[in-house]
Amino acid sequence: MATKLYVGGLPYSTQEDALRELFSKAGNVTSAAVIMDRMSGRSKGFGFVEMSTDEEAQNAVSMFNGQDFEGRKLTVNEARPMTPRTGGAGDGGYGGGNRGGRREY
Repeated sequence: MATKLYVGGLPYSTQEDALRELFSKAGNVTSAAVIMDRMSGRSKGFGFVEMSTDEEAQNAVSMFNGQDFEGRKLTVNEARPMTPRTGGAGDGGYGGGNRGGRREY
């Protein structure tokens, strides 16, 4: 079963092929993705790599977590499942509190 890894601390110039090439040193890479900002089109400095086995994933964590990559220290660990987002404009909540204006006494 494939294991997905979170990779943080990536240089903003890192492309998916470079990420795939780096992690292939630890085993078979099923997929590699660098997360991009929708507005600017720039990398957010993190991504995900999926390794084909749990053993290869653990090997990648031990090989790359805390290591320097193009001048930045990587954070590599098993990715947590995505949780549903709450709050924001999409779910109708407006928040509370006084937004200013004239006070009535």
